[in-house]
Amino acid sequence: MSSFRSDESPSASPVRPVPLASPAAAAGPAHVTEPAVYDGILLAGFGGPEGQDDVIPFLRNVTRGRGIPDERLEDVAHHYRHFGGVSPINAQNRALRAALGDELARRGIHLPVYWGNRNWAPYLEEAVTAAAADGNRRLLAVATSAYSSFSSCRQYREDFARVVETAGLSDAVTIDKVRPFFDHPGFVAPLAAGVIDAVGAMLAGGVPAARIRVLFSTHSIPLADAQRSGPRDTDWGEGGAYAAQHRAVAGVIMSDLIAAHPAATQTGWDLVYQSRSGPAEQPWLEPDVCDVIERLPDAGIEAVVIVPVGFVSDHMEVMWDLDTEAIAAAAEAGLRAVRTPTAGVDPAYVSGLVDLIVERIEGTPAADRPHRTPLGPWFDVCRPGCCENVRAGFRPAAAGLAP
Repeated sequence: MSSFRSDESPSASPVRPVPLASPAAAAGPAHVTEPAVYDGILLAGFGGPEGQDDVIPFLRNVTRGRGIPDERLEDVAHHYRHFGGVSPINAQNRALRAALGDELARRGIHLPVYWGNRNWAPYLEEAVTAAAADGNRRLLAVATSAYSSFSSCRQYREDFARVVETAGLSDAVTIDKVRPFFDHPGFVAPLAAGVIDAVGAMLAGGVPAARIRVLFSTHSIPLADAQRSGPRDTDWGEGGAYAAQHRAVAGVIMSDLIAAHPAATQTGWDLVYQSRSGPAEQPWLEPDVCDVIERLPDAGIEAVVIVPVGFVSDHMEVMWDLDTEAIAAAAEAGLRAVRTPTAGVDPAYVSGLVDLIVERIEGTPAADRPHRTPLGPWFDVCRPGCCENVRAGFRPAAAGLAP
């Protein structure tokens, strides 16, 4: 696999202006090294229902444009109904918004944090129009997703462009976005600490290192979407940049584990996937976490550590697909199992997000930006052709070069 770290795309296409960008980002450098002035932070979330009556309308929003009938949506709705129809994600984002505000203030950065979701109230439309009404029109977005793919990066950027356009603010509002932060130390540290603690407890409990397996779990996406993740002029290997980023982070965490517990050199790991929701005939990233767990006893494994490496908080897909289904699969297989924490509002994570904000305010050179894998630091301005939506193609998007 090859990668590039230049501040310009190696593509032969000329650099084109970036829609809705600040002056510092408008020309489209991969890493913006010119200081920028912002007057607000836009925390962009996925959103979730907050009661039984919200569940189906929320799922309609998530699947809009795909023509999925309500009867099929009920197949997923029962996950939410099991928890009273309430997703924890909005409460988690309220807590994250407050934590970001506190950390910004602690550092003497006086910027308001506006919060909006893609799929449920408060919507991004509300956040952007509220910021504009307050006179805060130079926004820097922080999306609650660390990796590169259509649903985890470009869809947010398309939503920014759509919201600004439909609100009639195209000539008034700019929205930049912090780089995908999959390998920022602030995101990796809480994940690594959870693995170190979990494996350490198993070792102390008498489980041999070679009989422990670490499963790094992330959201499955259609294989065609995965192959289109990241810049198209780089060969990222099977699963595109999305899978490459997860593999790199998992490798770093295992290195941290071995540094803390040298016996863990005998502990194996896998990148696994969860939460598949597409038709059976459509290829998605595999293997599924529960399928892997089912096979572990035949490989002599006695204990499994499940790491939600693809998620920033304990939202529904962590609570249901891992805490409910994967833990049940481990019990059925006779395995000792533990699910490690997500970043949530861990101080290292919150501080890391503010570090990313400061990078853009100060125009920090790429060479001075912290990153834990050779893939980083990732791009501030997404490259041409990055993370195409297979179903709809390229739509206008902020914070990236067209298309």
